Parts: sequence; C-alpha cells; structure tokens
Amino acid sequence: MNKTVTALISGLLMGAGLVLSGMTSPEKVLGFLDITGSWDPTLMLVMGGAIAVNLPASWWILQRNKPVNAEQFHLPESTRPDKSLILGAALFGIGWGIAGICPGPALTSLLTGSGSIILFFLAMLAGFWLQKAVSAKSH
Repeated sequence: MNKTVTALISGLLMGAGLVLSGMTSPEKVLGFLDITGSWDPTLMLVMGGAIAVNLPASWWILQRNKPVNAEQFHLPESTRPDKSLILGAALFGIGWGIAGICPGPALTSLLTGSGSIILFFLAMLAGFWLQKAVSAKSH
C-alpha cells in the first residue's frame, strides 16, 4: 500500500473517531477544561482510549527494522524539551482553551462549512506559515 493511501485511510479513521467521540464540538473540549463549572470528562476518556491503543501499537511497530511505507523511522533526535517545544505547547494550549478546537477537529469540521471553523482554519494556516517563516530566519 502506498503512502498516499495509507495517509488517506489514517486520516479518515482519525476523522471518524473525532466525530464519533464528539471531539469536533468545541463545547465538549471547553466542558473538559471547565474544572470549576460543569466539568465533562469525555475528552479524558477519549485520550485514555487513544493512549491504550497507541502504546502497544507503537511498541510493536518500533520492533520492526523500518516502517511499511518508508526506508527508515523518523524519530526525534532529542528527547529533552527545548524552548521552542515549550513555547509551542503553551501557545497551542492557550489557543485550544480559547477556541475549544485544535487542528485535527478543525480539519474534520471544515466539512460542516461553519464560518467560525473556516476562520479558525485560516488562522491556523497563517500560524503554520508564520512559524515556518520565523524558523527559517532563525536558522
């Protein structure tokens, strides 16, 4: 199976999981983050399920000499958090807390045609471009 088909199937599975679990709804995410109000633990259960599947699958995959659709694994060279990782995670978390949506659900939700989702997606693309431009200038 080639990379494009594998990516398409993976993306469709991820999107279906997000829709089925309700994680494309910003209200669900914001409900999880509202620990002093009407807290909704659904997101924690979805993440726990994902981790329960991913941990053994990742271990099993990394036992192989190489991935199915690549010549080698592309793993991070450093396992220590650096300034860029911490700043990026903080910005991601702030944006997620404000909007209640992150890249995966935003991409999946584009199919709804919602103006706010389209605006979020365009802002996300602008952020990707800005990060790439800033990184290129610093290297």
